[in-house]
Amino acid sequence: MNPFRRKTDLPPSYDASQSISGQPQFQPQSQYQRQAEVNPPPYHNWQEAVPDTATFPPPPITGYLISGTGNASEDDAQRAHDFCDNVPLWLPTQPSNAVYSDVQAHDLRPVHPRELRGQVTATARGRWSGQSADRNGDCVIMTQLPMYFPTMDSPFVREQRKTIYFEVKVLAFRAGPAGNGDDSGISIGYAAQPYPSWRSPGWERGGLGVFSDDGCRFVNDSFGGRDFTSAFRVGETVGIGMVFSLPDDLNIGAGDKKMTCKVEIFFTRNGQRAGGWNLHEEVDADSGGVEGLEGDYDLYGAIGLFGGVDFESCFNPAGWLYKPAE
Repeated sequence: MNPFRRKTDLPPSYDASQSISGQPQFQPQSQYQRQAEVNPPPYHNWQEAVPDTATFPPPPITGYLISGTGNASEDDAQRAHDFCDNVPLWLPTQPSNAVYSDVQAHDLRPVHPRELRGQVTATARGRWSGQSADRNGDCVIMTQLPMYFPTMDSPFVREQRKTIYFEVKVLAFRAGPAGNGDDSGISIGYAAQPYPSWRSPGWERGGLGVFSDDGCRFVNDSFGGRDFTSAFRVGETVGIGMVFSLPDDLNIGAGDKKMTCKVEIFFTRNGQRAGGWNLHEEVDADSGGVEGLEGDYDLYGAIGLFGGVDFESCFNPAGWLYKPAE
């Protein structure tokens, strides 16, 4: 799936979203709390406040300017670009004990985007069942609470690595957004909020995702993604996880340079690990960057849909086919 942006249009600049606060740094929790007064996320009252919307890095991986399967509209891409340029990411804050306990208990529920013609419901703790109508446009369903809180989960705070993960089972693909001949599909990933609800994870700032129709992966990529895996098949269970750990060189943040986590993304199929990548791999000049995904912002589970799709998702380890090491 291609999010459709002209070759001459660079992906949205993450820096543009930081006009209020500047780049976050890892800091004592009290400083996080002071920052949060600027634009706190709504999960302090999430029941009522729902988002409206080796020493060298790995070699670069060639991306595509367009997708070989389907393409989103230029208008949707431009609206998302404008959104990201004008709406800053929520700064991380300290979750209440009740909120953090819910996440630790895997009580993650779906937020229904306005663009979804269909339904998604929580069938049990950390389990969802969803369906989008034939020809449904692009949309993203996100968890109501973050799966990763920097103030609680950062390896700089807890002094050990943190893993987040979830799985999705593909039950059916039907008519795509443009009808016959256009693929429908699903994508799985993570995103920082606020994220444009009419865009799949990985197309905009602070997001990453792997797509069913062509197996490409996206990290803030408004073009055609990068080769990663094969297309998802009906009946398959796929999973995606992120591992945050301390950098190999703890002196890397000396001086004015920001210290960031080491971040690995991994992908699974039917309970078996099936690939992954280093978030900080070398990227080409067209890349939109990785800020927002480096362990210094809250991150939410994200499932993108386009066309008619039936699926089940599981955020509860008791139901996972793959068991990641913590």
